[in-house]
Amino acid sequence: MTSRHLSLTLTSAGTGGWHIGSPPDQRMQKTARQQGLDISNGRAAQVQAQDIHTTDLFVAMDNSNKKNLKNILGPEAKIVRLLDFHNGPEREVPDPYYGGDDGFEQVYKLVESGVKGLFDSLEKGNTV
Repeated sequence: MTSRHLSLTLTSAGTGGWHIGSPPDQRMQKTARQQGLDISNGRAAQVQAQDIHTTDLFVAMDNSNKKNLKNILGPEAKIVRLLDFHNGPEREVPDPYYGGDDGFEQVYKLVESGVKGLFDSLEKGNTV
């Protein structure tokens, strides 16, 4: 089996503009820090229609965001749900904002699993 090497540029943006320019929630920063990641320099951004010209794949966390992405970007955008690549029953990443620290830990685990699955799929040359 040959191994493929991927060169990726990743960005994060939401479909709403509520927190543009704000850092990640302190609870998410704490959860990431516990995993050895420093996300404190991240700032919230919003997906724009012109992003369709510079982005090959959009990854939605849930059905609502996938629908919003389609509305913003149009039918030509390639959009997948992250947890379609997760090896578990969950298909939507829950919003942990109104819960406690354990919700952020659950989201971290789900996102990590989905990202690993997505990268594995891309590395195998699968089109998503």
